[in-house]
Amino acid sequence: MVVPDQPLLPGEEAPGAEFERKADEIVGQYPASRRSAALPLLHLWQKEFGFLSQRAVEWISERLGLQPIHILELITFYPMLRIRPGGRINFKVCRTLSCALAGSHELFAQIRDRCGATASAGHGIYLSPDGTYSVEFVECLALCGSAPAMMVDEEEFERATIGTVDRILAESLGSGASHGEGKG
Repeated sequence: MVVPDQPLLPGEEAPGAEFERKADEIVGQYPASRRSAALPLLHLWQKEFGFLSQRAVEWISERLGLQPIHILELITFYPMLRIRPGGRINFKVCRTLSCALAGSHELFAQIRDRCGATASAGHGIYLSPDGTYSVEFVECLALCGSAPAMMVDEEEFERATIGTVDRILAESLGSGASHGEGKG
């Protein structure tokens, strides 16, 4: 299933046979209406391609027999879903009231500086020169009681500090795998 007449973005490929197999497996786990499979398919696409392009929206909506707006609603609601390419390791800092009052804007600036990230393509995602790290603000992560909150890839961190960030950066340089304990 290929979306016609849509150029691929840098870093994006057309879904291959293995991706289609995984998508079929996911869809098969949900009721006939299939709408419930949308979020898992979005995660699969993002894991495979790094971000959710217009091609992803159209492919998933066609696959599930939904209108593209239903897919876009999910993408714009969940902060872990991205519409632009980011770094290999993605810092997402909450910017809403509780987190802002607890210092999330300062934390964001410190993360950006530590990673050497600069604005890229004017879409609010800051990238390190080597593409390893990206830093962006996101809306509420629903961790208001333990602000400031951030996510690193899919892992949540509560009461995040620059010490938390330094530990994550050190681990990423050492192993490139885990971010540690999360939630703290």
